[in-house]
Amino acid sequence: MKKNVKIPAIVLTAAMCLAATGCGQSPVSSETTASSENSATTETAQAAVSTAGAAATESADSTEPTEDVTINFWHHYSAQSPENETLTNVLIPKFEEENPGIKVNAVSHEWADLHDKILISAQSDTLPDVARLDSAWVPEFQKMGILIPLNQEMQDFDEVAGNLLESAMTTAEIGGDNYGLALNTNTKILYYNTEAFEAAGLTAPATMDEFVEDCRKLAGTNEAGQQVWGYDEPGLAGWNLCPFIWSMGGSITNEDQTKASGYLNSPETVEAIQTLADLYQEGAITGWNSGDIPMTDGFGTGRYMMLLEGPWKVSEMAGAYPDFKYATAPVPEGKGGSISVLGGEDIGMFNTANKDAAWKFMKFMTDEFAQEEMAKCGQIPCNIEAMNSDTVKNADFAPYIEQLKTAKSRPTVASWSEIDSELTAAVSEVMNGEKTAQEAMDELAPKVDELLAE
Repeated sequence: MKKNVKIPAIVLTAAMCLAATGCGQSPVSSETTASSENSATTETAQAAVSTAGAAATESADSTEPTEDVTINFWHHYSAQSPENETLTNVLIPKFEEENPGIKVNAVSHEWADLHDKILISAQSDTLPDVARLDSAWVPEFQKMGILIPLNQEMQDFDEVAGNLLESAMTTAEIGGDNYGLALNTNTKILYYNTEAFEAAGLTAPATMDEFVEDCRKLAGTNEAGQQVWGYDEPGLAGWNLCPFIWSMGGSITNEDQTKASGYLNSPETVEAIQTLADLYQEGAITGWNSGDIPMTDGFGTGRYMMLLEGPWKVSEMAGAYPDFKYATAPVPEGKGGSISVLGGEDIGMFNTANKDAAWKFMKFMTDEFAQEEMAKCGQIPCNIEAMNSDTVKNADFAPYIEQLKTAKSRPTVASWSEIDSELTAAVSEVMNGEKTAQEAMDELAPKVDELLAE
């Protein structure tokens, strides 16, 4: 029986359109064809559907496919990224060589689109076999009943999970069951323009008070008369706000994640949001508006002086601005400590006909070889052997691994996506001067209470 899923009207409309064009347990032909430019295989959409249909006739207990099977893997590695290139040209060919009879159709989606794409596909029974999931999405998809509890259905789950970082595996653990394998972990640290700091007589801000003052001191105009900003933040979602809220002593919910009132609108949380709004209105920070300079370009051209970013920024800067001089530092410390946000992705399996082949691919993507290859692209591995490899030791992940010791997860609740959207909208009103942070959070907290109770 399909569970009722609460999704935005625009997403539901799209789902109805998809439902009219096809059904089944694997993506329909239009899904594969439309994404052929991002596919890692060259099979036609008709072949993908044919093989998926053939796979559906196999016994659920089989361990080896009896004929060719194509599994669909959706991910959000950017189409032109080093990660997607490695996936397409290194990992998938090796997997297919080691597993004759299994083909992988990998499709790249924008991060912002993938979540809703999965919701649409859940409504029309066109889910992929496997997907790379933002860890914050897992509770929502688990509540919908579309993710497979791996520990219940895969006999060697414990052996596979034992090779992965325990802390990273908790992001997909819900109610004693595991709904994904930890694929990569990450967090954000401070990046700063060393030449600009030296010219201003500054060192990396160690405290939140120093960070605020440095933003103001470094903002203004450069020698060419261009506006420059002390800090760039590309969004106003929980991923962007939590390091400031937590480090300044605030929180989104209570520890049980059952209540927001008294926490989301606490003096500490309000102060964090109002501080960012004040800096924005003073022209000291920017980044989330349409038309703003993209983060990498703004940093590399000296228009943004500081960022909070993850390890992927190293390879991006090396590729786009190899001569640019910058350094990194921990998240500035406030009354709550130096606390960044725990990120990362899990690889999860949906309830399709190709579970055996999908599980082989999931194990491959989390084994030492694949994890080392992705580490070369700036992905912090979750495989313990890969974490101890020379590749990782030489990749200068040390600052991120240190920050991970105090990093925290965004609330692991099924309603997080809705809460996150409400938070973004409320904080946007504060940034634009429509409301104070106290007013906005006082209005938002009871709404979040209701979402947490669903």
